Amino acid sequence: MSSSGRPWSLSLMFLLGMASEGINCPSRCSCQYLEVNCTGQQLQEFPGDIPLDTRQLILAANNISYLPAVELSFLADLVYLDCRKNLLGDDLDFTFTGVAKLVYLDLSFNNLTQVTFSTFSHLLSLVVLKISDNPNLVAIEKDAFANNTWLRHLDVSRTGLTFLDTSTVQDLPSLRLLGLSDNLWHCNCSFLDFITWMMESNVHFPDAENITCYTPAGLHALRMLAVEAQLHFSCLTQLYKQDYVFLCLIGFCIFFAGTMAAWLSGICAVIYKLHASKGEEEEEEED
Repeated sequence: MSSSGRPWSLSLMFLLGMASEGINCPSRCSCQYLEVNCTGQQLQEFPGDIPLDTRQLILAANNISYLPAVELSFLADLVYLDCRKNLLGDDLDFTFTGVAKLVYLDLSFNNLTQVTFSTFSHLLSLVVLKISDNPNLVAIEKDAFANNTWLRHLDVSRTGLTFLDTSTVQDLPSLRLLGLSDNLWHCNCSFLDFITWMMESNVHFPDAENITCYTPAGLHALRMLAVEAQLHFSCLTQLYKQDYVFLCLIGFCIFFAGTMAAWLSGICAVIYKLHASKGEEEEEEED
């Protein structure tokens, strides 16, 4: 190497050395170029002093219960956020409005209770979303991922979900992998459309052996994809109590309408006959 190139190489080594030593790095975290790693540091709050050019932020295995939207918005170039194994709850609506470039988001092993349209609607570039292992997650709104058209990998395994609207995932054009295992799926007639979509789609379902029905009792522990034919038959042929009530009401209405029609027809016939008889009598009197 020429002497003229040495100052540049020394400067580069110096800058990389500063990065490796954690200059401007949050306390108890390690920093490399564009990456901040705070794994397993028992943090109670979102760390401060994160470099604004950070692309990858790892907060896994801490005790963080809240993500401040304002502080996150300072990290406008963030593309990778790992928050697994924390205490994040149900207050994530509008949290990610300032990190629109986010591609990877892991919120597994937390305390999420619901996912609404406002939770991830600003993450237009999101490709991987992991919200598995949230046992208190019981509801995902049908349009929760309407804006996440680039979403390719979605994992909702091991949650408290019993139902998922078909349109929630059916309208994701880029979806290729969907984790659904070990949930308390209620395989009733309302869920038939979703099961049919699973069989007809090109989406891959990892750990498919553990995607089973929890209720009703007759389908408990059976693989969801294996009960489609049985559920389809029962939903098309079985009548429930409300169906019999409806049919009885329809029958009564038809009977009542028929009776009224016959009664009115009889009255009209009698009136017509009386009118005709009266006309004949008048003609005879004139003759």
